[in-house]
Amino acid sequence: MIKAVDFKYDGITALSKEQFDEHYKLYKGYVDKVNEITDKLKSHENGAKDANSTYSLYRGLKESEGFALDGCILHELYFENIGKPAIPCEKTTKLLNIQFGTIENFFEDLTACCKAARGWCVFCYEHRTATFRNILLDAHNVGNIALGYPLLVIDMYENTHRLGTYFFCVFTP
Repeated sequence: MIKAVDFKYDGITALSKEQFDEHYKLYKGYVDKVNEITDKLKSHENGAKDANSTYSLYRGLKESEGFALDGCILHELYFENIGKPAIPCEKTTKLLNIQFGTIENFFEDLTACCKAARGWCVFCYEHRTATFRNILLDAHNVGNIALGYPLLVIDMYENTHRLGTYFFCVFTP
């Protein structure tokens, strides 16, 4: 069983108290669903027998498990980032300048990814290629990069009007 992290509003300027409360309520709902799905999977007797890629109860539970669990994780990372200054550390800025040409080019790409995303934009460090990537997720469980370490998670569900209010997580690879 997982437990919801107790995030506090503490006067975050990027969101109103009402917006924060609504996001937090969604997050707690995902936590509850992960626990409900976990219980159902434990009691599901015929997983191997009824598993089918077109439709099966097992497939539905497993697909929903990924959606709900990513919903928890992405919201936790989002809540941890919000309110932090939008200034990468010196080493990260140097690496972004090398990869994107300029820090402005990086932010332009990040903004474009945010605008194109239906769900989330995740700025991550991808270990296999040792590069930074702005990843677009249309849903919690669609588009994640397996070896991508999330550095900044931006919730874009119905939030494109507040694009300039999101913040950077300082990271040193």
